[in-house]
Amino acid sequence: MKPQQQLREVMAMPPQVDKQTFRDAMSTLAAAVNIVTTDGPGGRAGFTATAVCSVCDEPPTLLVCLNRGASVYDAFSDSQNLCVNTLANSQSDLSGIFGGKSEMEQRFAAADWTTAVTGAPVLEGALISFDCTISKRVSVGTHDILFCEVASVRQQEEVGSLVYFDRGYHQLKSSR
Repeated sequence: MKPQQQLREVMAMPPQVDKQTFRDAMSTLAAAVNIVTTDGPGGRAGFTATAVCSVCDEPPTLLVCLNRGASVYDAFSDSQNLCVNTLANSQSDLSGIFGGKSEMEQRFAAADWTTAVTGAPVLEGALISFDCTISKRVSVGTHDILFCEVASVRQQEEVGSLVYFDRGYHQLKSSR
């Protein structure tokens, strides 16, 4: 094979998977259910997310994916803080409330909240709350990826986790 021919093959775009095939495949990837909150210049806001993961531990950093078409987008784009509240196994109702179209006041009225280091709303009773400052934003496709340095962590012991798998909620019990 000639070098020019090899280069053309490397540069060729692979076939793209259609949206429904991708969504169906992703539905088999179990993920923790989180309510991501902020309180900044754009006001107090929150949304349900499973697109959250660890990036590194030096410095402790998470990433959160946020759809630019989401109703909360402006509040998060104006803010430098957020809290990733990982839901306990008994909090599936909050996921639906924060994932719906209800007003922010109604969402936050459904639970008790405090604040930690950054001032972002921290959910009382959450399995884990990662209070963060947003250190970087990257746009990919329809979403922004928020890189979030963890300023403080609150964690409950002996509480199970809520996960989303196969388009439904599942409760995991703690083994502690």
